[in-house]
Amino acid sequence: MKRDTLRLFPAVTLVMEGAGEYRRIDSVQSATKTLLEHWPIEDGEEYLSAIKVCLDAMMGTVHPSAAREALIKAAAEAGVSVMQ
Repeated sequence: MKRDTLRLFPAVTLVMEGAGEYRRIDSVQSATKTLLEHWPIEDGEEYLSAIKVCLDAMMGTVHPSAAREALIKAAAEAGVSVMQ
């Protein structure tokens, strides 16, 4: 069975510090990739929670909007600015 890992949600733009990079996130897949490959910290309660919620959303056990909200909370924890 193929899973729908893209799982779209209303886009948010993250302002990644240091590189002055803007990342537009509009899916569970892009949120997960950003958390795992481009996140400025590797620990934190909200960060770990966001990874779990994103994986759950990929599996279809939670709505994609939950992943979006978890990403926003993790961003606040990491000092990453969010434009909605």
